[in-house]
Amino acid sequence: MAGRLDGKVAVITGGGGAMGGAQARLFASEGAAVCAADVNLEAAEKVAAEIEESSGRAIAAQLDVREAGQWQEVVAATEEAFGPVSVLCNNAGANFRVSFDEQTEEQWHTIMEIGLTGAFLGIKAIVPSMRKAGSGVILNMGSLAAIRPGGGSPAYAAQKMGMIGLTRSAAHSYARDNIRCVIVSPGHVDTPFIRGNNPHSPNDWSTSIDNPDNLNRRLDATPLGRLQTPEDIASAFLFAATDEAAMITGSMITVDGGAGM
Repeated sequence: MAGRLDGKVAVITGGGGAMGGAQARLFASEGAAVCAADVNLEAAEKVAAEIEESSGRAIAAQLDVREAGQWQEVVAATEEAFGPVSVLCNNAGANFRVSFDEQTEEQWHTIMEIGLTGAFLGIKAIVPSMRKAGSGVILNMGSLAAIRPGGGSPAYAAQKMGMIGLTRSAAHSYARDNIRCVIVSPGHVDTPFIRGNNPHSPNDWSTSIDNPDNLNRRLDATPLGRLQTPEDIASAFLFAATDEAAMITGSMITVDGGAGM
């Protein structure tokens, strides 16, 4: 039986992380050739190796999404390995869970540059390759903050709301090239982004879901009663990337267990 992404070539940022890694493995299992791109090359290489061990096709690439030159290198390496790129998944992001008063200018720039500028640079770099492929799908990572931004971390709220505008602009700009653009907005996903302590997403006992109070607060806000998994989100990305979603562009797909209601 043919895979749903046979013949497709995907570049997945944050490809060494929980959600990007889940997308990379799922896309490869459905026939896509995958470039797992991540600022952490070792993590990306681990995902690519897992895919190859499962008889899939994958390469790893180091990518700081804020650097246009590195984007060009990733596109060139992917084209050399597999041919023109037909799917881009923009997953890279950052957050600092502090109040408006506490958020610094440096934190603002980090969140905006990784999440929004990084996606913009990726689209700019990959659209020429999609034109060579004859079609393409750009998938941007949203958030509950793209639906109901709260008072915490104003940069994160602005970045995710901005991702809606970027998605719609790209969808409109490239529709005549047979290139679609969709934003997928998860709810509370159990990943190191909200559980662990990372430079791009620091957590301590007051913010981590290792703290039962924080976990239960997120569970109580989710009508379907559980946190999402990276695989839940990857399935939505897969659907949006396939021809089953051929007439979906400029839209948001929400995978939140009802948390945004």
